[in-house]
Amino acid sequence: MDGDGPAAMRYTEARLTKIGEEMLEDIDLETVDWRPNYDNSLVEPTVVPTRFPNHLCNGTMGIAVGMATNMAPHNLTEVLDACVMLLGNPDATIDDIMNIIQGPDFPTGGQIFGSGMIREIYAKGKGSILCRGKVHIETTKNAQLIVIDELPYQVNKAKLVEKVADLVGEKKIE
Repeated sequence: MDGDGPAAMRYTEARLTKIGEEMLEDIDLETVDWRPNYDNSLVEPTVVPTRFPNHLCNGTMGIAVGMATNMAPHNLTEVLDACVMLLGNPDATIDDIMNIIQGPDFPTGGQIFGSGMIREIYAKGKGSILCRGKVHIETTKNAQLIVIDELPYQVNKAKLVEKVADLVGEKKIE
């Protein structure tokens, strides 16, 4: 949330969670092509086969050939429930799916502004979601304070604090 770079390799260790292990359970079943890694010391899969649509749960962001894509993250349980429903009913409608997945699930919280557009975005496969933070006011003996409870998705906390400090320095807010 602060935009810090990753720690040096000597400080990091990676282990799979149980769900990560589940995602890779069938990787040795020759379901995907493999290629040499960057220094030809190992081989790696060209794509990662997975047992559930991880990209819907974690969201994705990328750009290629002049086209950008951002996919918002969604709740794992809701995505799996929708997958099971679709397996039993391949003719399910967007409304049927939206009875289960009502919208994105942002890890930092926030509130979707104009949530009525979500159905149209899901139906067309494109659109924008505007997310705003959640705040509340606390009153002390000396002042009223705006307390930020949730940040919009992908807002850099350190840059937000910097911007607030700039506004205070410019006497635009107290």
